[in-house]
Order: sequence, then C-alpha cells, then structure tokens
Amino acid sequence: MPLTPDIRWIDTPDALDAACDEVAGAGVIALDTEFFRENTFHPVPALIQFSAGGPAWLVDPLEVECTEAFRRLLGEGPLKLLHASSEDLEVFAHWAGVPPAPLVDTQMAQGLLGETPSMGYQKLVEHWIGETLPKDETRSDWLKRPLSETQKQYAALDVVYLVQVWERQREALERLGRMAWLEADCREMVAQAARSDAADGQWYLRNRQLWRLSPRQAEAYRRLTTWREGEARRRDVPRGWLVNDRLLYAIAERLPENRYELSQVEGIRPPLVKREGDELLTLVREALHVDEQALPPVMPSPMAPDFKKRLKALKRVVGAEAQALGLAPEVLMRRRDMEALVTADLEGEPLPLPGGWRGERLNRGLRAALEEVNDG
Repeated sequence: MPLTPDIRWIDTPDALDAACDEVAGAGVIALDTEFFRENTFHPVPALIQFSAGGPAWLVDPLEVECTEAFRRLLGEGPLKLLHASSEDLEVFAHWAGVPPAPLVDTQMAQGLLGETPSMGYQKLVEHWIGETLPKDETRSDWLKRPLSETQKQYAALDVVYLVQVWERQREALERLGRMAWLEADCREMVAQAARSDAADGQWYLRNRQLWRLSPRQAEAYRRLTTWREGEARRRDVPRGWLVNDRLLYAIAERLPENRYELSQVEGIRPPLVKREGDELLTLVREALHVDEQALPPVMPSPMAPDFKKRLKALKRVVGAEAQALGLAPEVLMRRRDMEALVTADLEGEPLPLPGGWRGERLNRGLRAALEEVNDG
C-alpha cells in the first residue's frame, strides 16, 4: 500500500523560497514535472514537484514564477534526481532558465544495472521498494485548477519514493564500479539538452530515408529542417503545425523552383503554399546554388551488402561486450551510432568512435571488426 505523502502546496514566491531554504542542506532532492504540450513547441509547465525524502512540495507554475532561490537550488548544491528526464529538462530550461545539476537520471541508472533500459517509474518503485503506485492520473489535465486531492497525491508520489530508490541503485552501482559511468552519462545528457538550438542543423540526420536523396536534395532537406526547427521554436508551435518532416522531405525530393511546382508536391496544401511558400522556395533555391564541393556526401544505402556486412560485424562486438557486462546492447551503443560508424568507414572519413567508458570497452573491438571486413 503506497504511503500517504505529506503534501505542501506552493502558490506564492515566499512559500517557494521558504521550501528552498528547508531542503537546501539535503544531500539529495527528487524532482519531477507535469506539463502540457499539445499546441506549443515548448512544454507548458503545469506543476513542479520536489522532495528531499520528507514532505512533497508541489509548486504551481501558473501562479509562481521561478525565484532566484529555486534557481540556485537547481543549479548548485544537492544532487538532483529525475526519472526519464529528457522532457523535464526542457521544462526546467523554459521555466527556470537553468538545468538541474548535478543530476542523476534513475532510468539511466537502472539501465546500467542491467535492467530494462526504459523502465518506467511505477515499475522502478515496485522493483526496489515493493510498492504498487496508482496510474489513474497518468493522462490527467494538469492545467486545470484546482487540482483534485487524487491528482496531488499522484504527483507527490512521483518524487517521494525517488530518494529511497536512488539509495538502493547507488549501492548496486558502487558494487559494480559503475557510478562514474552514470555520472558521465548524466553530464552528457544535460550538455546535450543545453545544445538544443545548435542541434537544429543536425535534425535532418534523423531521417532514416536520407540515403535515398542526392547530395543536393539532402542539402535542401537540411536547410528546410533547420529553418523549421528555428521557426517552430520562435513561434512556439508544434513542428507538425508549421510543416512536418514528411512534407519537407517531399519538397527536397522535388526541388521546386516556383509556387506552381511547390503546389504539385504530394501532400502540400494551398494554405501552406500561401503562408510559407516564399520561404520554402528560397531555401530550395539556396540549396540549388551551393557549390558541389560543399554538398553533403552521398549517404550509403543501408540495404547494400557492404553496409549490412559492416553493421553486422559491429553488432557482434557490441552484443558480446554487452553480454559480458550484463547490459542491454542499446545501453552500450545505439544502432544509429553504429550506422554512423559504418557510413564513415565506407566514405573513408574519420570514425566517430564513442568516448568515455564506452570507448574504453568498445573501440578496440569496433576498429578490429571494420578492419577485418575491409581486409576480407
């Protein structure tokens, strides 16, 4: 039976500062957020929860702006605990302007213990504490006020067990000698979150059909997606409301030179041509005038035998090392990163080998596997 948390509601700056003072001396603080994101690019914070193992403070961001005391609490001092934190990091960046640091993501910690890499919070609590948490409010309307007592309890339970869970995870990680691994992974995750704007120009690489495009088409797609990311952020609208990846890819395939040709692209509707047509055509025109030497390289086909052979060899290396460590292979190296290695090898480019502890465990084997395929 889940405990009944001691809930403290915060809807004034003074109350938030007082709560910060109360937990400032703690060694660990658990954090969570509830947010809304159906019609915006940035998440709209609906609730901020934190606990140092005692009471659960629930901050109403609809009434309270982030105070300097809370920013200091987030950015320095106690270790912060979050579970599956990628979107929470966006909430804190948007509401508080600073990321939680130092940070431990308990989902990442669980993955380094050899468990399911994407274990949810309820499963995590059940695994370590033996309690079954309610799921009734998972899809609740967190922007509605006042929140019900059931909503408040659900939100509080998202943080009150996290400190206990971390105590057990930390002991297990220390026994395995993997604390430094987790700390490095969490630092990199926070750093990546801070680079979101700079990553706009890399968004196009997410498309798994990129290999079907010519270098000039790929350059057009890169420019189109970079523009869309920046505009969606600036206008604070969802990507798909502006123009989705599928349409941008179709535009890049056709390389239209005027509004008529743009309107003939499959899936394009007149309102989009009217609203964004000039900008889209300008981006395509720029791609058409880029010097050949400055275009992206031809992407190798993942269906080609040479590609498959190399990818299979890398998977064997990662799989064997993951088995030796008792980890899921995707924790050790993602398929996307293995494909990037294969692409670089086929193009004769420097290999984007993993760094840190992963590099220490994998790089010798990864190089040897590619050399063996090339020699064969």
